Amino acid sequence: MKKSIYRFIFYYLMGWKIIGTVDPKIKKCIFMVMPHTSWHDFYLGLFSRGIIGLDMHFVAKKELFRFPFGWYFRWMGGTPLDRSGGLNKVDTIAEIFNNKEVFRMGISPEGTRKKVTELKTGFYYIAFKAGVPIIPVAFDFGKKEVRFGAPFNPTGDFQQDMKIIMPHFSGVIGKIPENGFDFNPDSI
Repeated sequence: MKKSIYRFIFYYLMGWKIIGTVDPKIKKCIFMVMPHTSWHDFYLGLFSRGIIGLDMHFVAKKELFRFPFGWYFRWMGGTPLDRSGGLNKVDTIAEIFNNKEVFRMGISPEGTRKKVTELKTGFYYIAFKAGVPIIPVAFDFGKKEVRFGAPFNPTGDFQQDMKIIMPHFSGVIGKIPENGFDFNPDSI
């Protein structure tokens, strides 16, 4: 029933579509979601998750998981991240992958909704360390499409791997286009 409601709102009322899918056999992965230019990306992710019908997750600072909203963030697929004590975030999140049977984590490598000239690399090194694929996901407001790409297993060579992953985002327009990351294949 919920899936039907999600589809009706997403497809018919909002006019969006989902291109591609996620193999349910992939129990652990990182969804590399771009561009991240607006709070609207949040509900696009929720609708996409509801339509595809797979558990999808995120990590956030542990302070968000305190009363009164902690239950809600956990219910939405959140896992608290302890950022105290100088812990390495890549190692900490890779350990979360190791401790869960199913963990499909969404992350925006831009790290903010504002304009950036370089992507953060943590998503890549988490996937590499945890031994999970990266699935590129484009939120294209220009075409009203959420596009899921093919899973990619990182090799440890960030520059070369990004040359394979980044074309998925070529021509994609965020909600606030001037805040979107400028994809330039020569700059990778």
